[in-house]
Amino acid sequence: MAALEDSSQGRTRDRRSVYERYQKGAGAETTQEPLAFALEVTADGHPTDVEREEEPDRITSPFDPEAIDIETRTTTVDLLLSRLRNDMVDLAPDFQRRAGIWTDEKQSRLIESLLLRIPIPSFYAAEKQDGSWAIVDGIQRLTSIARFVEPGAVGAPPLLLKGLEYLVGFDGQGFTDLSGKLQIRLRETEVVVHVIRRGTPEPVMFNVFARLNTGGEPLTRQEIRHALIPGRARTFLAELAESDAFRRATGYSVVGDRMADREMVLRFLAFRLTAPRDYSRGDFDGFLADAMHRINRLGADGEQRLRDEFEQAMIAARAMFGDHAFRKYRAGQRRKSPINKALFESVAVNLAALSLAECDELMGWDITLGIAESLEDPDFERSISVGTGDPKRVHKRFEVIEEMFQTALTEIREEREA
Repeated sequence: MAALEDSSQGRTRDRRSVYERYQKGAGAETTQEPLAFALEVTADGHPTDVEREEEPDRITSPFDPEAIDIETRTTTVDLLLSRLRNDMVDLAPDFQRRAGIWTDEKQSRLIESLLLRIPIPSFYAAEKQDGSWAIVDGIQRLTSIARFVEPGAVGAPPLLLKGLEYLVGFDGQGFTDLSGKLQIRLRETEVVVHVIRRGTPEPVMFNVFARLNTGGEPLTRQEIRHALIPGRARTFLAELAESDAFRRATGYSVVGDRMADREMVLRFLAFRLTAPRDYSRGDFDGFLADAMHRINRLGADGEQRLRDEFEQAMIAARAMFGDHAFRKYRAGQRRKSPINKALFESVAVNLAALSLAECDELMGWDITLGIAESLEDPDFERSISVGTGDPKRVHKRFEVIEEMFQTALTEIREEREA
């Protein structure tokens, strides 16, 4: 395989052995058993393979309560669709992928509720500078309505009703199959939209949306960031999260419907754009939001550098840790723990900071035991488990992982010279 240029060192490195071990490391998975971890859940409430971080909803810097401007509007389905048709509603560029979270049956039952005149939950939106709305909560509902009434507005295939509970005679029908009376009923159905007006500070807006509870499960932080911060960052995070290197490194186990995969990528990028030792603010949500804004301003060269670093880190992690990559590991443990996001960022960022030759040197070393030894330190264990945005805990976990890699490299070289 051709050598690739290590732009940070100005030298060429042969990545062949790293890639060979990467391919060999993608073999049989270990069995996973239920462990005493709080796990994130999918959109339909099923547990995932990612450990949940418990962070309180709080605003960490003073703000003027008068700056919060929330307007409750009662509008109609027809007016919402008009906004959508005229690009005055932002569902995010990849809304169709996320819209797939709802099955056709679930979308059909929403339409059935509207036909039966049963009120549906409110929509929540953030108003942009041009007066358009970024839908933060209600993407699935609005997409379902548009698919049935006006599919062209969302570039999606028309929805044909199926799996109805009461109006079973409508199964298989589309909007144009309904009587004129029912079509008008749908278009004139009133819905409630809570709009946070422009001018509300972004950290406050973020906090307000973080307090929402949608369908029994709060919005994730990354879902909110994705809705409130448009731009190239959205698609760049998606590209890296959907890359083969990331999916292999995480054992194909990170479910992306609540954007856990994109948050993991963002955390890596944030600490490559800002060195961990320079993190001091304590507002981790704000730190990640700022990182998305910085990604939006990157040029092609900056993006490519980060893409190369991310791929290097993922390939190296898979080759070094195998099935236990980014997971808490105890000596002798055979079954996998869930993926830990704080461990992911500290391991991946430190791997990206190494040269390709250094990653190659570490290939034959049992780094997994290094994680087990680190977890014997209560301060390190807390740094990846509780209050992970605290500056002292951020510094602690990055320093421990860096020391682990450097100690291993020193021992490898000493053995080689002996």
